[in-house]
Order: sequence, then structure tokens, then C-alpha cells
Amino acid sequence: MSRIIRNAAVVADPWQVFSPEADSDLQTLPLPTGPQLLPLPVWQARREEILARGEAFGLWLAPADDPAEIAADLGLFALIAVNFPKFADGRGYSTARLLRQRYGYQGELRAIGDVLHDQLHYLRRVGFDSFALKEGKDPATALPGLTVFSEAYQTAVDQPEPLFRRRQA
Repeated sequence: MSRIIRNAAVVADPWQVFSPEADSDLQTLPLPTGPQLLPLPVWQARREEILARGEAFGLWLAPADDPAEIAADLGLFALIAVNFPKFADGRGYSTARLLRQRYGYQGELRAIGDVLHDQLHYLRRVGFDSFALKEGKDPATALPGLTVFSEAYQTAVDQPEPLFRRRQA
């Protein structure tokens, strides 16, 4: 079982990321059992079947996936993961902020893929609360990345008031 950072602690993670081949027929593709993170196209193709299984499941979004497509279903997911296929691809930051602020998602929001120690502080600021680091990276070593800065000037999901307003209070 892999280890992740969740709520500023290193924990075991039972979730598996289901990534079917690009040319798979989504209608006939066998779905795995257990705690699975399903890609958006699988969810869209097999929504009713997945719900009928009665198992906890999560969803993972690719960088080009629009969170508006799942806004009405947010309460159904035990977890939503946002994939960062490359360190330099920052679209997931916008996806997280939209999920938290525009659509009001309150569940676990996880960064997956090419996630590194240097990103953790910024990922948390936009609403991520769990992090599956890039393969080969140690979550315990990366954990201090969450507290690398003691204060932030601007507003974000994790701090809705700017520093100057907090100082006035």
C-alpha cells in the first residue's frame, strides 16, 4: 500500500488510480473493485453502473477536464484527485480552486502525478488536502514542504483574508 500526505500527516493509502488504455471501449471495460479513482470519461460512460455497485469510489481529473462537468455530482465522490502529468503543467491549481470556491466541494481533494515537495505549500493554498507524490519520492521527507512559508499576503482557499486585514484585527 502506498503512502501519501493527508491533512499534514503521512498515512497509508488504499486508493488505486484506474487508468484504462486510451483505445479502450469504456462501455465494456471491466471495472476494478475496491477503492478506485476513476477517470472522468469512465464516470461519464458508466455513471449508473458505478452508482449501483454501492462501493465508495473517487474520480480523477486530467488537466483538460472541466470541473463544471461534475458540479452536480460532487456529493457522490468520496475523493477527487487532480492529475499533474508534468511538473510544469499548472492547470490543476485552477481546477482545485474552482472545485473548492466556485462549486463548493468539501470532500478530500488530492494532487496526483508529478507532485513534488516544492509544490505542496501552493497546492494546499488552492484547496488540496492530500498529496500522492511522484513515484520514488518519500512523503515523510516532503512533509515540511507544507510549512515552508509561515505567512501568506494574498487570499486563497486556505486563508480567505489578506494579511493586511488580519493585522488590523
